[in-house]
Amino acid sequence: MTVYEKPPIGKLIDELKELKAKAYLGGGEDKINIQHSKGKLTARERLSSLYDEGTFNEVMIFATTRATEFGLDKVKAYGDGVIAGWGKVDGRLVFSYSQDFTAIGGTLGETHANKIVRIYEQALKVGAPIVGINDSGGARIQEGAVALEGYGAVFKMNVMASGVVPQITIMAGPAAGGAVYSPALTDFIIMIKGEAYYMFVTGPEITKVVLGEDVTFQDLGGAVVHATKSGVVHFMVENEQEAITTTKRLLSYLPSNNMEEPPYIDTGDPIDRDVKEVENIVPTDPAKPFDMKEVIYRIVDGGEFLEVHKHWAQNIVVGFARIGGSVIGIVANNSNYMGGAIDIDAADKASRFIRFCDSFNIPLISLVDTPGYIPGTEQEYKGIIRHGAKMLYAFSEATVPKVTMIVRKSYGGAHIAMSIKSLGADLVYAWPTAEIAVTGPEGAVRILYRKELQSASNSEDVLKQRIAEYKKLFANPYWAAEKGLVDDVIEPKDTRRVISNALEMLKNKREYRYPKKHGNIPL
Repeated sequence: MTVYEKPPIGKLIDELKELKAKAYLGGGEDKINIQHSKGKLTARERLSSLYDEGTFNEVMIFATTRATEFGLDKVKAYGDGVIAGWGKVDGRLVFSYSQDFTAIGGTLGETHANKIVRIYEQALKVGAPIVGINDSGGARIQEGAVALEGYGAVFKMNVMASGVVPQITIMAGPAAGGAVYSPALTDFIIMIKGEAYYMFVTGPEITKVVLGEDVTFQDLGGAVVHATKSGVVHFMVENEQEAITTTKRLLSYLPSNNMEEPPYIDTGDPIDRDVKEVENIVPTDPAKPFDMKEVIYRIVDGGEFLEVHKHWAQNIVVGFARIGGSVIGIVANNSNYMGGAIDIDAADKASRFIRFCDSFNIPLISLVDTPGYIPGTEQEYKGIIRHGAKMLYAFSEATVPKVTMIVRKSYGGAHIAMSIKSLGADLVYAWPTAEIAVTGPEGAVRILYRKELQSASNSEDVLKQRIAEYKKLFANPYWAAEKGLVDDVIEPKDTRRVISNALEMLKNKREYRYPKKHGNIPL
């Protein structure tokens, strides 16, 4: 009988190093070269760019598939096509997974999914953000229904983490079918432009067979399409390094979990700094458009504003900034697009952002200049009632500090949707240029004085007279202020100081909500 003698420690360590070197190579040098030839980083290179040097800790590095069908029993892909672990990003704990396209095409099988689920479980236990870097061939066909169960397990963790820890997805490769839904369940998607990056439920081939429609991969699911048309993508970037930079910048505004406050940074920008230059940006004529972002840049610390959904539904602007070093979420109308009116996409964009901010203790600032909702059969048929109601729901539900600044026109249902006192706004301010009414002057007069206009011989003169009277009554903030609906009318130059003072007062705000499992937002 031969007695097994364990090799000396030196030999065991050499074997460990050899196995780890093999694991670190993923699919091998040839596959890595192919990845680089496409202008793409490897999974490990992406993580190296994300994390502070020397801080990344990997888990389940030697895990492999348990499947044996279709030759998988002969495949020894350490890591099973995904790298997972934790480390520090700008000194803060962050968990992540990075799919490795060089190893089994980064396809998702049972073990691959288990690694992602494991990372989610640990992140939830300690309360830290999760960054997923997706570059995958989709479900591993060789594992059949087991791969689909794996996707289901990941989707469930996405949902369990929603509103508990921030979730960010970088689309660093293709995604089709079920692979698109984990990103869609996270808080933010960052997508890279280029032929190697796309996402869709059904690809061009099936689209051609079913609909007879010829469409390219990019025209169906490229970054430009999702950033401008579908609204699936929150940030469109030029390359992978910009994707990492954007991720870090986004994380700098977010708390690690829903029990923490957003990270304070002393920006050195005085809170009492006046912003008189905004007076030259906003025309007093409500029919003249202007770029609300120019106002935002001057109000916030250092002009730093991280816009979310920059290229989609541009009639409304949302994003993160700081005032007095504290993080705020901004929701603002932009009259440069559709006059600042709210349509279906704008309502969806704003509602999602409002709910995210409320989940993670980020105060909301509304900058208002809207003539109402977009009218017409197209919007009505597609459900502007249902979509518009989402904003009402989101602002009413939110318990974070809410401050509204009415910059110019604020009419009708859109006035309510931008957060007013009866909807739960803590403080409502207005500039002298503000106009607050049920509808615009001409529309109101044509309704209120319809009979008089019909019977008058000089109807145009009567119309002008009545419009002037209506404007005198409502085309200012004072009627609403007299009713207590506006807390103060301020000089535009004081906007930053007033918002800062309001947020300082509201920082310990607590608000009661009736016990319930969850509400039923009009999806």
